[in-house]
Amino acid sequence: MPVITVSAVVIQDSAGSVLTVRKRGTASFMFPGGKPEPGESALAAAAREVNEELGLEVDPGDLHHLGRWETAAANEAGWALVGEVFELRGAAGAFPETGPLAARAEIEELRWTNPMEGIGRPEIAPLTRDCVFPYLIDRAAALRG
Repeated sequence: MPVITVSAVVIQDSAGSVLTVRKRGTASFMFPGGKPEPGESALAAAAREVNEELGLEVDPGDLHHLGRWETAAANEAGWALVGEVFELRGAAGAFPETGPLAARAEIEELRWTNPMEGIGRPEIAPLTRDCVFPYLIDRAAALRG
């Protein structure tokens, strides 16, 4: 099975919802991000893609690696996906105020989704729904103690 590798970025608001995007001509909502260019690191690709897709300048030092997951690709039938997932955090560990975000480049729609509500929703991409949302839910539960 052919494999697509992407860098994705989790941007979470103070209420715990995360930003998902839907690319033009597709049905699935996923984290902002995309494929690294030749010779580009996963981290650099994550910062570049957030800027291209949302107009948000991101300091790579504010992106923290959450993990690497393998699953089915959302928009390419028969393809596997390897996702290097980062989380946007400010220097103090809190999420920075992002200000107004806008859909740019190939992004058609932005949607804030609570991970608990996104589990099992078919319009959420597999990497987001089946891999990262459970991780975020488990992490939030552990922090609550």
